[in-house]
Amino acid sequence: MIGAFPKGPAVSNHAHALPARRIARASSRRLRWGSWLLAVACLAIAVPAWASEGGVDGSKLSALWVVPFAGILLSIAIAPVVASEFWMLHFGKVTIFWTLAFLVPFAILYGVGIATREVAHTLLLEYVPFMVLLLALFTVSGGIHVRGNLHGSPALNTGLLALGTALASFMGTTGAAMLLIRPLLRANDQRKHRAHVVVFFIFLVANMGGALTPLGDPPLFLGFLKGVHFFWTTHAMLAPMLLSSVILLVLFYGVDSYLARRPDDRLPAAADPTPDSPVTIEGKINFLFLALILASVLASGMWKPGITFEVLGQTVELQNVARDVALLVIAWASWQFTPRAVRAAHHYEWGPIIEVGKLFAGIFLTIIPAIAILRAGSDGALASLVALVTGADGEPRNAMYFVLSGALSSFLDNAPTYLVFFNLAGGDATTLMTTHATTLMAISAGAVFMGANTYIGNAPNFMVKAIAESRGVTMPSFFAYFGWAMLVLGPIYVLLIFVFFR
Repeated sequence: MIGAFPKGPAVSNHAHALPARRIARASSRRLRWGSWLLAVACLAIAVPAWASEGGVDGSKLSALWVVPFAGILLSIAIAPVVASEFWMLHFGKVTIFWTLAFLVPFAILYGVGIATREVAHTLLLEYVPFMVLLLALFTVSGGIHVRGNLHGSPALNTGLLALGTALASFMGTTGAAMLLIRPLLRANDQRKHRAHVVVFFIFLVANMGGALTPLGDPPLFLGFLKGVHFFWTTHAMLAPMLLSSVILLVLFYGVDSYLARRPDDRLPAAADPTPDSPVTIEGKINFLFLALILASVLASGMWKPGITFEVLGQTVELQNVARDVALLVIAWASWQFTPRAVRAAHHYEWGPIIEVGKLFAGIFLTIIPAIAILRAGSDGALASLVALVTGADGEPRNAMYFVLSGALSSFLDNAPTYLVFFNLAGGDATTLMTTHATTLMAISAGAVFMGANTYIGNAPNFMVKAIAESRGVTMPSFFAYFGWAMLVLGPIYVLLIFVFFR
């Protein structure tokens, strides 16, 4: 919700609701056991038969196997909104509950060997690379701090939104959002009308800007892990991303110019809480580390030495191991070479990435039966979903892929949502990049763009909202924000369907 921050309302989004010390105590005292319990459960299943062969026949799985996956996603989407304190204290236990609700009966009914194979495959080939990239981006982007203040004119505000939109695909939506939201708020803190600035910031920087590379948003990196070429994403998503972003930037400039001309918009100069001052960037070395992250991910997609290793019965390719090791080294170097004062000024803390790691362990494991059922197509328990996105001639209905992947991504987590529709479309990256390229583009656009529809649609959304409110900005309520999104973004989605996904 860093991304690359994983999409979905990561618990850190609500950290402002509880005192920091109380959160820390809760994490260490009540939640740490959950991580160990989940690890022990996975190992208990996996130890007896690392190299078991065979897999799950999705056509024989009941739709009830999807309940744990749906349960954990709904818990992530709803609990932080309706019971934020409970969620902060007990999200680890909730994650463990849903994970074991899948793992235990699955191992009993289908055998330890098959359970082992599925768990090992998911953890080694999907979850670990996913979390390593998020950790690297989170650590590096958290080491960059913009100090100073500029004057928040419509031109400057539009320029900052455009800059953040461009940066998001290379440092992740969360990284770009956390880098620029405070400077943007400082630049406009002498204005009365500021909520629209934050709302458009969420639309552009926290969501649509991450559409061009696998570094930008977690679902696109999952596609990369499944075989989608790094630059296929850039080529395919450039046109819809540019069209949407340009429309939003032009619209924002018009709205901001109108509000800035209102006589009641400006506070007296003497009342400006942060007068204009020279802008400096601290932690510049992290731009080098961002470039190294990009190079590492690119290299893993282009370098194919043909060397593999067997780990827990799974075939792991050398280039992927090298990439993950390189990303860990980069994260370590960023931590070592960035002054602690810079991270303190940026309000950096480890809690969010730890919490995301726990949540996504549960998500990646409980999605196993859902993926198997989708692979069964019309023979599986989710045949009705297959029918929605498939025409009478058997060809994919791209507009439905865009709408459904986006609708679910608006309220659930876009990374697993992307995986669901990726597999619903066949799951073969080569075919999806060629014969069905429009389908893959529709899935990617829906998962990335429509995260902007709600505060819980993408992790940076709620984080940006919380920071803005802490600076005195009166933000729209949950449903008022959804209304803003439908009013502004709804026509853009319709335009995208007619231009790209018919």
